[in-house]
Amino acid sequence: MELKQQLENALHQAMRSNDDLSKQTIRMALAAIKFAEIEKGKPVDEAGISAILQKEIKSRRESIQDAEKAHRPDLIESAKAEISILEAFLPQQLSEAEIQALVETAIAETQAIGISDMGKVMKVLVPRLQGRAPGDRVSQIVRQMLQK
Repeated sequence: MELKQQLENALHQAMRSNDDLSKQTIRMALAAIKFAEIEKGKPVDEAGISAILQKEIKSRRESIQDAEKAHRPDLIESAKAEISILEAFLPQQLSEAEIQALVETAIAETQAIGISDMGKVMKVLVPRLQGRAPGDRVSQIVRQMLQK
């Protein structure tokens, strides 16, 4: 079943069970997908939907950092709950060691020798990691490995 259909089914289930947090979170994700479809003028593919969900998760993580600075535990808990709801629709996330192994392979393939080759490495990595690892974390690992 495609990802958008899974989100719509989960929204209907949340509405039936009166789960307000899930209902609100899934509606926001579906609205972001709809906005992307309107912007492109055509339906978004599975990879695009995964990227939108990743972006929504990243936004929530940034909200958590802001809430920590403001000493707002209520907002932190809410954002963490929303992240867990959204992560349920993404493929299993890769571990740190798995990401590092893929980065090492990409560096060897592209024969990258320094930080100036980071773009080449990311170009190879991004399609392989689509939806399975946050892009900011991947770029951080690539940068660390190229600086060695």
